[in-house]
Amino acid sequence: MAGGRAGVADLCGSRFLSESDKKRLTELRAALTSEARALGFDCVGVAAPDTIADARQHFYEFLATGAHGDMDWLAARPERRADPRGLWGEVRSVIMLGVNYGPDEDPLDILKQRSRGAISVYARGDDYHDVIKKRLKTLARWLVAASPCEVKVFVDTAAVMEKPLAQAAGLGWQGKHTNLVSREFGSWLFLGAIFTTLDLPRDEREIDHCGSCHACLDICPTAAFPAPYRLDARRCISYLTIENKGAIPREFRKNIGNRIYGCDDCLAVCPWNKFAQAGRETKLAARAELRSPELARLARLDDAAFRALFAKSPVKRIGRDRFVRNVLTAIGNSNDPALAPAAERLLSDASPLVRGAAVWALSQLLPRERFEALAAEASLAESDEAVREEWRCVS
Repeated sequence: MAGGRAGVADLCGSRFLSESDKKRLTELRAALTSEARALGFDCVGVAAPDTIADARQHFYEFLATGAHGDMDWLAARPERRADPRGLWGEVRSVIMLGVNYGPDEDPLDILKQRSRGAISVYARGDDYHDVIKKRLKTLARWLVAASPCEVKVFVDTAAVMEKPLAQAAGLGWQGKHTNLVSREFGSWLFLGAIFTTLDLPRDEREIDHCGSCHACLDICPTAAFPAPYRLDARRCISYLTIENKGAIPREFRKNIGNRIYGCDDCLAVCPWNKFAQAGRETKLAARAELRSPELARLARLDDAAFRALFAKSPVKRIGRDRFVRNVLTAIGNSNDPALAPAAERLLSDASPLVRGAAVWALSQLLPRERFEALAAEASLAESDEAVREEWRCVS
């Protein structure tokens, strides 16, 4: 998004601002905060684009170890992600904004209801990308009108390191679970960014307040944190159930429990959440049908029903087959033989990914003799080698 440049060189990137220009920019910064809050943002801060040099090294180390898994987009042109100026050379200020999406209940309670699926808090309402980007564009247009400049908006869809920038802008700090933590909103903030050519007054960088606490590391079901402040995405349940396109590795299936989209454990256990309030944004609030959906019902979803249930939801982006794969993993962990028919019905599904997950689920629920009888019949008719391997591994 671009605004007019004529006559505003003194406000757009100049290193030699007059006192009157500094005053105008300070007033503009205050007005920006008021406008952002009126649009539904819960916090706003400004950082210089050259303030995340320390994060750059951590990012390159993350990539070098392969901890990003199959997320090749992270490794594509990493220099653009490591420095905002690599993405847009004219940026002079980075405006970071946060929206509180704190839950109105303990998101870990659902983990005890093994016949129901646990969907990550952030994905129980409308897709935050759509909700927040509209607001960012509205705020950016306001900024261009208030002080002509150039702007670009981002919300988790481009090569922007939102969390280090948010810390530099004073919104919070990156906790030991690598997510942003706020003293006011705990671990529940959606982030968005506006890059601008204006030299806006900067906010003070937030310091780390984790102290000796390591609750987020201890609770991780799959030991995805090799050290504090380091994540191995290949072991993370959010990665395994969302980004991972293939079968869930056998070593992690039992640990996933009934988590069918993402994982909130490390976020939910953070002590700073005790200061947080439930999010006030209705579009991001949990839909009733996604709070604790029945696994048996979810296992019956065809593509059309899946798309209808998850309309406007971020869940929709992984597609029906990967979602049902997750549901079948949860069914296998349910210890409820009454769910076996839901899995058995999917042995003939058109998707090999779904059929393979159904095999594993049945291996966990059926008596040995019944499962072996199924294996003798179904494995002979199975044409996909990966599914046949599932039968061999559990029979």
